[in-house]
Amino acid sequence: MSTLMPTPGQTVGPFFGYALPFDGGAELVPAGHPDAIRLHGTVFDGAGLPVPDALIELWQADETGSVPQVEGSRARDGWSFTGFGRAPVDDTGHYSFTTLRPGPTEPGRAAFFAITVFARGLLHRLFTRAYLPLGQDAAAADPLLSTVTEDRRATLIARPDDHGFVFDIRLQGPGETVFIEYGAR
Repeated sequence: MSTLMPTPGQTVGPFFGYALPFDGGAELVPAGHPDAIRLHGTVFDGAGLPVPDALIELWQADETGSVPQVEGSRARDGWSFTGFGRAPVDDTGHYSFTTLRPGPTEPGRAAFFAITVFARGLLHRLFTRAYLPLGQDAAAADPLLSTVTEDRRATLIARPDDHGFVFDIRLQGPGETVFIEYGAR
């Protein structure tokens, strides 16, 4: 019996705008929630131009650092926090989530949003993290951040604004976001 070689993955997209988004996907909590914050940013290509047809998924712990174990992560009932969101970018490459500030999942760890990027031309989705602003000691103690050189670490740190945090994603080129290898492809 011969062993067949695996074939390469097919490029994903650009079907995100109508196939994967769902109503309320970017609202992990209602906008009027007393602890609601906004996580938003722009997806850029290697030339520094906005990518108008990407899709961003967000996975996160709640404010206490607990990872939600709620069934029906797409359900938006107005009170259950599932820790999952999905937002397509707009024509300018901008995405936005209404969510809660995540807490650290373990004592001494840095709080973060886990992010998955789907975009045209990618053979596989990309994984990254958006950490909340933190000091050098906390970054050095974090198991992932401590492995990233200091000059690249900034690509994983969201910056505060008046409504929450900004996290731009650069797919290539100067200031390219650090992406994480996760599982088998």
